[in-house]
Amino acid sequence: MTRPKGPIKVLIVDDSALMRQMLTEMLSSDPEIEVVGAAPHPLIARTMIKELLPDVLTLDIEMPQMDGLSFLEKIMTLRPMPVVMVSSLTQSGADATMRALEIGAVDFVSKPVAGLSTGMAALRDELIGKLKAAATARLRGGGMRLASKLPASGSWGGGFRSSEKIIAIGASTGGVEALRELICSLPPDGPAVLVTQHMPAQFTASFANRLDGLAAVAVSEARDGVRVLPGHVYIAPGNFHLELKRSGADYLCSVADGPLVSGHRPSVDVLFDSVARVAGENAVGVILTGMGRDGAKGLLAMRGAGAMTIGEDATTCVVYGMPRAAHEVGATQIELPLHKIPAEILSHCRMTGHAQRI
Repeated sequence: MTRPKGPIKVLIVDDSALMRQMLTEMLSSDPEIEVVGAAPHPLIARTMIKELLPDVLTLDIEMPQMDGLSFLEKIMTLRPMPVVMVSSLTQSGADATMRALEIGAVDFVSKPVAGLSTGMAALRDELIGKLKAAATARLRGGGMRLASKLPASGSWGGGFRSSEKIIAIGASTGGVEALRELICSLPPDGPAVLVTQHMPAQFTASFANRLDGLAAVAVSEARDGVRVLPGHVYIAPGNFHLELKRSGADYLCSVADGPLVSGHRPSVDVLFDSVARVAGENAVGVILTGMGRDGAKGLLAMRGAGAMTIGEDATTCVVYGMPRAAHEVGATQIELPLHKIPAEILSHCRMTGHAQRI
């Protein structure tokens, strides 16, 4: 999707008059954004979309007459367009946000729990950045297909276990759905996977739980000191860096706060750097859709350490930012559309080194 000519036209949909006012003032402060309207509920928003033709929608989840998820489903069916959800930091808000991303929302921001005025001001740059990215995003929309699970002994010829192979994956904008497709394509006895997805602390547990219910592999939030095992996926908790460490013959998860790295915590660079140091040529690094440059330096370190490195190519990225940055510094050996990445990972792991057939 190409960037709109002129200012990005944004329509705000929120039942709170105060929130509509604050969002309007905040977004209007950027000369590249034009707030063309603000609707108190989806029924009015539906008419405004037809009349005002916005480039991007901000959408609240909890609203009267029609909730945000139901409205989002209608949008993605009848008039697919970029949508950024504005959700609460509650557990129910996290679950609903995960569902919104599955339906086709490009991204989300979280409303502050207290100190609304100060909290929203702190979100200004994040929201504006996400709206600008959304305006040029490639929509997976309206039901990006859910990848089929591989049977336990299906396409990969009877299964394999590897105590040595490590898959490290980094993603940001659009990554929730990309990770769902990739992880649901992995067999239950495949190599261990460590994931850093840019996401707030309140949302990563919900994300891991949803994936665990869909995938053949076991998916969980990473915990400090937990042994890294084949057939398991470990997701960096929001606001904590995830690293790979070694203790004797075992790989372990290391989870710690620490400073922001590449502007993020968790940071993909932190994960990739640790995998380069600890696993070296026994690893595969994958960088998926996302805006920014997080992960490019770390993936280059992985490649330098002998790891196989893969980038998602522009044809399937929601935002071809992080993979582009990795490609530009020479970090990726190969770029592939998303649906071809799982086969490439598993084929590489079968052909090299420490995979032991069972």
